[in-house]
Amino acid sequence: MVRLGRLARDCGLDGVVCSPREIAALRAACGANFKLVVPGIRPAGAANDDQKRVMTPGEAVALGADYLVIGRPITQADNPLAAVKAIVAELGSAPRPA
Repeated sequence: MVRLGRLARDCGLDGVVCSPREIAALRAACGANFKLVVPGIRPAGAANDDQKRVMTPGEAVALGADYLVIGRPITQADNPLAAVKAIVAELGSAPRPA
């Protein structure tokens, strides 16, 4: 994925969609201004569903994700607003990359 990320950056793209497991390597290879859109984000305790490479919101942000794609943990929650508030609270306490 790093090779493709560099290729995308070198072709003038602003970023890529990547697995949570690829955040750190892409951030290191492509720099702080290269945008990383990351699906597969699951709050702690949420079902993985069909996602195999998952990460919590806080972990993804700590590694350098710019945009998190969080679908089913919110849309299928008994209380979607409470689910969003819990995610926002987790992100408020997540360490940020330097």
